[in-house]
Amino acid sequence: MTDRPARVIAPAMLALFAVLGVVMGDRPVLLAVAVATAVAAVAGFAAWRPLIGWPLLAAMVAVAAGLLVLGHGGSANLVWMGFCVAAGWVALASALPVALTGGALLGAALLGEWAQQTEEPGWFAWVVGTAFTLVACAFARRLRATVVELQKAQHQLAERSRAEERSRIAGEVHDVIGHALTVSLLHISSARLALDEDPDEARHALEEAERLARASLEEVRATVGLMRTDATGEVVPMPDAHDISGLVESFRGAGADIGLTVVGDLSSLGPSRGLAAYRIVQEALTNATRHAPGEPVTVLVTVEGGTATVVVRNGGAADPAAPVGNGLLGMRDRAEGVGGRLKAGADPRGWLVEAVLPA
Repeated sequence: MTDRPARVIAPAMLALFAVLGVVMGDRPVLLAVAVATAVAAVAGFAAWRPLIGWPLLAAMVAVAAGLLVLGHGGSANLVWMGFCVAAGWVALASALPVALTGGALLGAALLGEWAQQTEEPGWFAWVVGTAFTLVACAFARRLRATVVELQKAQHQLAERSRAEERSRIAGEVHDVIGHALTVSLLHISSARLALDEDPDEARHALEEAERLARASLEEVRATVGLMRTDATGEVVPMPDAHDISGLVESFRGAGADIGLTVVGDLSSLGPSRGLAAYRIVQEALTNATRHAPGEPVTVLVTVEGGTATVVVRNGGAADPAAPVGNGLLGMRDRAEGVGGRLKAGADPRGWLVEAVLPA
């Protein structure tokens, strides 16, 4: 009863039952009217503040005292309905210890009346009704708190899911654009060098750069399209492990010295792990071509015993003081995202990237 409609209904009901207590009771009119007015005033103040917890319990004890004066000695008086309202108000707006304390005080008052008027048959009904209202409203408060917690958790989960999706798509775009720019620059450099001596070779290099740029643009569009909820039309398929050979050929066509060895059945990787393997090889080759141009690179993909191992080694010496970039972090995230692991660093023969993925 902490929201506005309840804060209006509860004091209105207490005031109504106080008036009924005046009408149905046998107290002097002036005393009864004064007590009913005090009950309504205290209830209105508790709603206007609004009071919760122990302050609300104190206000309801004062209200119950007024109702007790109005209904003393008669179990047929509807003023005792106010005890149910008071118990429910405290239970809905306060913690369980406060609610139990309020229920004990209200129950003690009713039991005291019952002890003085044992021949009256209605006291048992008022005790049970007050206790039932207290328990029902306490459960309702707990249920309401649980719903609020679930809504908050759902909101946090949705925010986390959106953040993870944005991070994943950012990684996809980073890998695609990094590969496209690196290989396109190699083709453009080849075309510039061959422009005077071999125009046909220069034209071929530029055509390859254009083709790669168009293919990469389509892949970027497909990746960014994953963020659209109203996207329509044909979806461009994402690459998998079978496309690693084509990826290596694109680097070779740009003049890079890359050797590829595949052992085992790549189809056992599946779409998600196949995409992870492809992106890891793509990023590793992009880094090798960018940071150690002209150095030979070897790619080994082995699938056996339920495990796929991707090893990319290049002969260029790495700068140990170079900061860890987003590419390396992205490769590690991709491997861990499908249940695998990745290590990268300098070795005696240059730079090594090794990923182990479940097949």
